[in-house]
Amino acid sequence: MPRNIYDEDHEAFRASVQEFVDRTLKPRADQMLEAKTIDRDIWLEAGKQGLFGLDIPEEFGGAGAGDYRFNAVSAEVISGFNAAASSCFGIHSDVCPPYIVDLGTEEQKQRWLPPMAAGEKICAIAMTEPGGGSDLAALRTTAVRANDGSDGWVLNGSKTFITNGYQADLVIVAARTDPSRGAKGISLLMVETGMEGFTRGRKLDKVGQEESDTAELFFEDVRVPAENLIGEEGMGFISMMQRLPQERVGAAVSNVAHAKAILFETIEYAKERKAFGQPIGSFQHNKFKIAELVTAIEVAEAYVDDCVIAHAQGNLTAVDAAKAKWWSAQVQNDVLDECVQLHGGYGFMNEYRVARAWRDARVTKIWAGSNEIMKELIGRDLGL
Repeated sequence: MPRNIYDEDHEAFRASVQEFVDRTLKPRADQMLEAKTIDRDIWLEAGKQGLFGLDIPEEFGGAGAGDYRFNAVSAEVISGFNAAASSCFGIHSDVCPPYIVDLGTEEQKQRWLPPMAAGEKICAIAMTEPGGGSDLAALRTTAVRANDGSDGWVLNGSKTFITNGYQADLVIVAARTDPSRGAKGISLLMVETGMEGFTRGRKLDKVGQEESDTAELFFEDVRVPAENLIGEEGMGFISMMQRLPQERVGAAVSNVAHAKAILFETIEYAKERKAFGQPIGSFQHNKFKIAELVTAIEVAEAYVDDCVIAHAQGNLTAVDAAKAKWWSAQVQNDVLDECVQLHGGYGFMNEYRVARAWRDARVTKIWAGSNEIMKELIGRDLGL
């Protein structure tokens, strides 16, 4: 079914992102997988290509696109190549910048946004804690006022499952600054590489998305200057809730694009692979199954496209973003599981993209708020 979401400018940008993927990412795919990271020179090349500054105003080194559809195009193309690269780049370019652009001071914008747009400084956001999961309001990391007259903060605690955590130069950290106020006592602080007491654990050994340098972060009496407070003190939880819809619609775009790319590769495989003297795609069961999968992807894509348009117009609700996030994650996992099945034994071999994609997709039902939390938000909105 034809899509009506993009115009000529978006498609021209798509070609540019595809050229970057073909020239820079694809030749390094095996290397990134083996090293379990995306090398710094790739980040710099992506910055030169303009992939990191879509949400950053021109005066701070970005493109100032002002149209979320460009973000969606980038996510679609990169997700079609590799889910891990999409998640790493997405956190840096799609999730983190709005916190600084919307809430930052002029000095903060001048200091952090240009190197982020250029890919010179990698950014992460640290919400999740060991034992905390999706319950952001219950976080235990604390920041108390320093008693040295500096008006700064002393940060203590730990975070886990942090995408870009191992390489990040900048980390937006959610911390409790007033234990007596519950969710209203949470603030956001920018922690920078080199701050004494800020350390990282090993790269976490994940089931999938091995190219993503996910890590634990530790803060032991980290002195964070007052000027590194992002937004107002005590407004951190509200700030996160306001910006999670963009993270979730971005995840939905990636989920659908990732599954769609592997599905169409599987269709080609089903046309070429023969069993009992004929292509496996010609067997009625397989033909019907592929018809179901294509339909599921197109229906999910249509809803996600509407969410992207709504977000570009400033109308996307948190509930609709939750619907897009959980449904696209479920469809993605269902589709990729069937793609593995259609590949037979080869689908279980790591050398086949379908096997790696299947593993990479599983986390999407967990991160950015688990699917169960998404359904809870939807249920509450229904008055249940």
